[in-house]
Amino acid sequence: MTDPDQTLSLLGLFASSFAAATVLPFSSEAVLGVVVARSGGWAVPVVVATIGNTLGACTTYWIGRRAATALAPHPSRRYERAAALLRTYGAPAMLLSWVPLLGDALVALAGAARMPVVGFTIWTTAGKLARYAALGMAVAHW
Repeated sequence: MTDPDQTLSLLGLFASSFAAATVLPFSSEAVLGVVVARSGGWAVPVVVATIGNTLGACTTYWIGRRAATALAPHPSRRYERAAALLRTYGAPAMLLSWVPLLGDALVALAGAARMPVVGFTIWTTAGKLARYAALGMAVAHW
Protein backbone atom coordinates (compact mmCIF):
# COMPACT_ATOMS: atom_id res chain seq x y z
CA MET A 1 0.00 0.00 0.00
CA THR A 2 1.09 3.53 -0.60
CA ASP A 3 1.28 5.86 2.37
CA PRO A 4 -2.03 7.72 1.70
CA ASP A 5 -3.76 4.40 1.04
CA GLN A 6 -2.46 2.99 4.29
CA THR A 7 -3.58 6.07 6.21
CA LEU A 8 -7.08 5.83 4.75
CA SER A 9 -7.21 2.11 5.49
CA LEU A 10 -6.20 2.71 9.10
CA LEU A 11 -8.76 5.53 9.47
CA GLY A 12 -11.44 3.21 8.11
CA LEU A 13 -10.32 0.48 10.51
CA PHE A 14 -10.44 2.92 13.42
CA ALA A 15 -13.96 4.06 12.46
CA SER A 16 -15.25 0.52 12.00
CA SER A 17 -13.70 -0.61 15.28
CA PHE A 18 -15.21 2.35 17.11
CA ALA A 19 -18.67 1.71 15.62
CA ALA A 20 -18.49 -2.00 16.41
CA ALA A 21 -18.13 -1.23 20.13
CA THR A 22 -21.25 0.91 20.25
CA VAL A 23 -24.88 -0.14 19.93
CA LEU A 24 -24.55 0.02 16.14
CA PRO A 25 -24.85 -3.42 14.52
CA PHE A 26 -21.39 -3.51 13.01
CA SER A 27 -18.40 -5.83 12.99
CA SER A 28 -14.79 -4.80 12.50
CA GLU A 29 -13.10 -8.19 12.11
CA ALA A 30 -13.37 -8.31 8.31
CA VAL A 31 -12.00 -4.78 8.03
CA LEU A 32 -9.06 -5.73 10.26
CA GLY A 33 -8.42 -8.79 8.10
CA VAL A 34 -8.35 -6.75 4.90
CA VAL A 35 -6.06 -4.08 6.37
CA VAL A 36 -3.64 -6.68 7.76
CA ALA A 37 -3.60 -8.59 4.47
CA ARG A 38 -2.98 -5.43 2.44
CA SER A 39 -0.37 -3.94 4.77
CA GLY A 40 1.63 -7.10 5.32
CA GLY A 41 1.96 -6.44 9.05
CA TRP A 42 -0.42 -6.97 11.93
CA ALA A 43 0.90 -4.82 14.81
CA VAL A 44 -0.14 -1.33 13.67
CA PRO A 45 -3.62 -2.40 12.50
CA VAL A 46 -4.15 -4.26 15.79
CA VAL A 47 -3.22 -1.18 17.82
CA VAL A 48 -5.49 1.05 15.71
CA ALA A 49 -8.41 -1.37 15.99
CA THR A 50 -7.88 -1.76 19.75
CA ILE A 51 -7.84 2.00 20.32
CA GLY A 52 -10.95 2.53 18.19
CA ASN A 53 -12.84 -0.34 19.82
CA THR A 54 -11.85 0.75 23.33
CA LEU A 55 -12.98 4.33 22.67
CA GLY A 56 -16.28 2.98 21.30
CA ALA A 57 -16.69 0.94 24.47
CA CYS A 58 -15.98 4.04 26.56
CA THR A 59 -18.76 5.81 24.66
CA THR A 60 -21.18 2.97 25.45
CA TYR A 61 -20.00 3.04 29.08
CA TRP A 62 -20.84 6.75 29.38
CA ILE A 63 -24.20 6.26 27.65
CA GLY A 64 -25.00 3.52 30.17
CA ARG A 65 -23.91 5.73 33.03
CA ARG A 66 -25.99 8.69 31.86
CA ALA A 67 -29.01 6.55 31.05
CA ALA A 68 -28.98 4.95 34.49
CA THR A 69 -28.86 8.36 36.11
CA ALA A 70 -31.56 9.88 33.91
CA LEU A 71 -33.95 6.95 33.53
CA ALA A 72 -33.71 5.02 36.75
CA PRO A 73 -34.05 7.10 39.89
CA HIS A 74 -35.44 3.90 41.44
CA PRO A 75 -33.57 0.96 39.89
CA SER A 76 -35.44 -2.30 39.32
CA ARG A 77 -34.57 -5.52 41.13
CA ARG A 78 -33.22 -6.98 37.89
CA TYR A 79 -30.86 -4.02 37.47
CA GLU A 80 -29.76 -4.28 41.11
CA ARG A 81 -29.02 -8.00 40.74
CA ALA A 82 -27.05 -7.46 37.53
CA ALA A 83 -25.10 -4.57 39.06
CA ALA A 84 -24.33 -6.69 42.15
CA LEU A 85 -23.08 -9.49 39.92
CA LEU A 86 -20.82 -7.08 38.07
CA ARG A 87 -19.53 -5.70 41.36
CA THR A 88 -18.82 -9.27 42.51
CA TYR A 89 -16.64 -10.07 39.51
CA GLY A 90 -15.43 -6.49 39.13
CA ALA A 91 -13.46 -4.94 36.32
CA PRO A 92 -11.87 -8.25 35.17
CA ALA A 93 -15.31 -9.14 33.78
CA MET A 94 -14.58 -6.52 31.12
CA LEU A 95 -12.20 -8.97 29.47
CA LEU A 96 -15.42 -10.26 27.87
CA SER A 97 -16.37 -6.85 26.47
CA TRP A 98 -15.38 -8.01 22.98
CA VAL A 99 -18.02 -10.79 22.87
CA PRO A 100 -20.75 -9.84 20.36
CA LEU A 101 -24.00 -8.61 21.98
CA LEU A 102 -22.98 -9.72 25.47
CA GLY A 103 -20.04 -7.31 25.45
CA ASP A 104 -22.17 -4.27 24.58
CA ALA A 105 -24.61 -5.06 27.38
CA LEU A 106 -21.75 -5.68 29.80
CA VAL A 107 -20.14 -2.36 28.92
CA ALA A 108 -23.40 -0.41 29.31
CA LEU A 109 -24.06 -2.15 32.61
CA ALA A 110 -20.56 -1.28 33.81
CA GLY A 111 -21.39 2.36 33.14
CA ALA A 112 -24.77 2.10 34.82
CA ALA A 113 -23.16 0.41 37.83
CA ARG A 114 -20.56 3.21 37.93
CA MET A 115 -17.61 0.86 37.63
CA PRO A 116 -14.43 2.89 38.20
CA VAL A 117 -13.27 4.25 34.83
CA VAL A 118 -9.59 3.32 35.21
CA GLY A 119 -10.26 -0.36 35.95
CA PHE A 120 -12.93 -0.47 33.24
CA THR A 121 -10.56 0.97 30.65
CA ILE A 122 -7.59 -1.24 31.54
CA TRP A 123 -9.55 -4.51 31.49
CA THR A 124 -11.59 -3.56 28.43
CA THR A 125 -8.44 -2.65 26.51
CA ALA A 126 -6.78 -5.93 27.52
CA GLY A 127 -9.72 -8.00 26.29
CA LYS A 128 -10.01 -6.14 23.02
CA LEU A 129 -6.26 -6.20 22.39
CA ALA A 130 -6.13 -9.97 22.95
CA ARG A 131 -8.95 -10.55 20.47
CA TYR A 132 -7.55 -8.24 17.78
CA ALA A 133 -4.00 -9.59 18.22
CA ALA A 134 -5.22 -13.15 17.76
CA LEU A 135 -7.15 -12.19 14.63
CA GLY A 136 -4.37 -10.02 13.23
CA MET A 137 -1.69 -12.67 13.73
CA ALA A 138 -3.94 -15.36 12.24
CA VAL A 139 -4.49 -13.32 9.08
CA ALA A 140 -0.83 -12.30 8.82
CA HIS A 141 0.35 -15.92 9.09
CA TRP A 142 -2.34 -17.38 6.87
